[in-house]
Amino acid sequence: MFSHICKPTIKDVLKVGIPNVTKLQARSPSHRRKCKLLTTVTPAGPRSQPRSVLLLNIRQLLTLRSSMLGSRRGANLEELGLIEDGAVLCIGGKIVSVGSTKDALRDPWIKKQRTKNHSRKLLEIDCSGKVVLPGFVDSHTHPAFMEPRLVDFERRISGATYEEIAKAGGGIRSSVASVRKSAKKELAQNILKSFQAMAGHGTTTVEAKSGYGLSFDSEMKSLEAIQQASKLWPGTVARTFLGAHAVPEEFAGRSQKHLELICDEMLPQVARRKLAQFVDIFCDRGAFTLEEAKTIFAAARKLNLSTRAHVCQLTAMELAPLLEFEPASLDHLDHIRDHDISLLAARNTLATLVPGANYFLNLAYPPARKLIDAGVAVALATDFNPGSSPSLSMPMVLSLACTHMKMSPAESIAAATINGAYALKLESSKGSIEAGKDADLAIFDVKDYREIPYWFGSNRCLMAIMNGFVVSNGLQFAG
Repeated sequence: MFSHICKPTIKDVLKVGIPNVTKLQARSPSHRRKCKLLTTVTPAGPRSQPRSVLLLNIRQLLTLRSSMLGSRRGANLEELGLIEDGAVLCIGGKIVSVGSTKDALRDPWIKKQRTKNHSRKLLEIDCSGKVVLPGFVDSHTHPAFMEPRLVDFERRISGATYEEIAKAGGGIRSSVASVRKSAKKELAQNILKSFQAMAGHGTTTVEAKSGYGLSFDSEMKSLEAIQQASKLWPGTVARTFLGAHAVPEEFAGRSQKHLELICDEMLPQVARRKLAQFVDIFCDRGAFTLEEAKTIFAAARKLNLSTRAHVCQLTAMELAPLLEFEPASLDHLDHIRDHDISLLAARNTLATLVPGANYFLNLAYPPARKLIDAGVAVALATDFNPGSSPSLSMPMVLSLACTHMKMSPAESIAAATINGAYALKLESSKGSIEAGKDADLAIFDVKDYREIPYWFGSNRCLMAIMNGFVVSNGLQFAG
């Protein structure tokens, strides 16, 4: 029952105060007048207190709750925990109640808050005819760049491959110069713009990598810029150090020296200054070797940093040596071998698939069906970056997963929410709509959840709620 969940929690959160009831129709003409620009979030110091929010009359509420423990696998990836005519109450940036609208309106506390003469405040959003789901968890992005790679784009149209472009001086290295020249403030502003655009598509949690600086100073600057941008955004950011994205020009023919720089100087500084939670590496043909990846993973483990890796994007590689380090996620996996699928199915490591890169590079897609049917825990992410996946739309990723990798709409949603949270080790607070978790939700102007991947190339997201802050079309509701 709705009221049963509310009562023990409300006493604690009422201390913060809840101002007068505001009723809001999702996408009503008047809602913009109640908004202020997202960029007015306080840049320094503690953020303002999020409003208490009551979502009612939700046509389809996808809670992603499950009786199964752990990441979603196999048939359980289809479980959406769907409630028709649902309701959600969020207070103090947390979800405190989930259930039906009927039960919500019967709750004594909610009845009291909805009276005109009561002195406390509740933002009420009418979600009639709408779908509400957990905010997307985009667990693989590269937002710390300055410029698009348009020359690479044209070369690829003319027939050049990803590896040919890299050998000609394009690719990852072509983004390095502009990042090295940029001021940290300028880079942070670019990153913040990306975060804001992601929220406009329903993403509330983002993993953000460095990797376009490649020198000590520029990698630290990139991580500091990500950290700075995350303080200005109401959503949640998991930071990843990707110094091993490519070997920079100054270390051409001396990759071992670059590896020593990463392990002996960069990683200790990242750990000491708490600039990242994860360490990543691009382990593939033309990038870093398996032995080099093991060296970096070993150094990260000594510093209590979690690991993840780009692997098997261009060619098959043995996963067993990497799995010994218990990485949170192995990403891409376009060329994963059958015996490695079996190994992965027996582990807690997520397989994060990024079909946006396959689409943009015109490469074969990873074997999602084979992975899921074997019991591997699969997540989906955008791989947002300037070279191989310049898209920050998780709904577009869902559409690609359905049409090109034969995942069902339900599987794609679970992979982009709860399994994305597992890929970032945030499953206790993100990825599902349950009492006690962070108030991260996305409201879509569709009547059926299957429409989210169906309407490819269009954005049907009306609002996102990030840690209790309500954002609509790049605007944040005044608190």
